[in-house]
Amino acid sequence: MAPALDVYDDSSAVNTKLGALGKTKSGKQLNIRSYPKFEKLEEERLYRKQHLAAAFRVFADRGFDEGVAGHISVRDPILTDHFWLNPLSMHFSLIKVSDLILVDEDGVVVEGDEPINAAAFAIHSEIHKARPDVHAACHAHSVHGKAFSVFGRELDMMTQDSLRFYKSHAVYDNFGGVVLDREEGKRIAKALGNGKAAILQNHGLLTCAETVDAAAFWFISLDKTCHAQLLADAAASDRPGYRKILISDEEAEFTYQQVGTDAKGWLAFQPYYDEQLHKTNGAFLK
Repeated sequence: MAPALDVYDDSSAVNTKLGALGKTKSGKQLNIRSYPKFEKLEEERLYRKQHLAAAFRVFADRGFDEGVAGHISVRDPILTDHFWLNPLSMHFSLIKVSDLILVDEDGVVVEGDEPINAAAFAIHSEIHKARPDVHAACHAHSVHGKAFSVFGRELDMMTQDSLRFYKSHAVYDNFGGVVLDREEGKRIAKALGNGKAAILQNHGLLTCAETVDAAAFWFISLDKTCHAQLLADAAASDRPGYRKILISDEEAEFTYQQVGTDAKGWLAFQPYYDEQLHKTNGAFLK
C-alpha cells in the first residue's frame, strides 16, 4: 500500500496547518476542505484519475501545452509501482479520465489504447522510484519557465509566492536534449533531491508532491514566480535606483510553513478543480 499522505488530516490538524480559525465567533465549526478519506483503494484510484484529468485541463487553459511535450503523472494507489499519464498525442484540453494511460515501472502500457511520451517515462519513472513520498509529478514547457531556465539559476526569495520554493527547489544544469535515457531521468531525480521543484536548464520546469493537486499548483505558482522574477530583473537592470529587496532567511523559513506545505498546495488547487467542473459540466470525469 502507498505511504499515507500528509494531507489526510482531520479538521483540527488541517486548521493548524492552514493557519485558519476553525470556528465562527458563535462557536460553529467551519467547513475546511481537506483531502478525502477513502474506504477502498479503488475509490482513491478514481479520485486521483479525476484530479489528474482536471490538472491537464487547467494546464491547457494556461497555455502549458506545446505539441506532444509535457506530462503529468500520478501514482496508482493499488499498483504502487505503476502510474497514470496522458496519451502521447492528445491535447491537454480534451483529456478525460477514460483517456488516461496506466504504465508499469518499465513503461509498458497496462491500460489504455495509445502510447505515452517516452520522455515522460524517462523522467517520471525515476522520480517515482527515488521518491516514495511523491505520488505525482508535472513537467511542461511553459513560456516563463523556459525563459527563466536559460539562466541556470535558482529563484530569488523576493515575493511571498516565491517562498513556496524556499530551500525546496533545485537547478538541473545538464541539458542533454530530449530526455529519452533513463539515466538522464536518474540524474534529474538526484538533482531534485527532497525538493518539490526543479528548473531544468534550457528546458522547462518540473514539480512534484504527495498529490496531483499540489504538484499541479506548484507548477502554476512556479511558472508565475519565474515570470515575476523576469519582470523584476528587467526593471532592476533598466532603471537606475531600482534595487531588489530580498526576503530574509528567517522570514522565508517562517512563511514557507504558511504557504509551502503539501496541504497548502492541495487546498490551493481546489478552486481550479471547481472551475473545471463548472466550465466543462464535468466532461473530464467521463
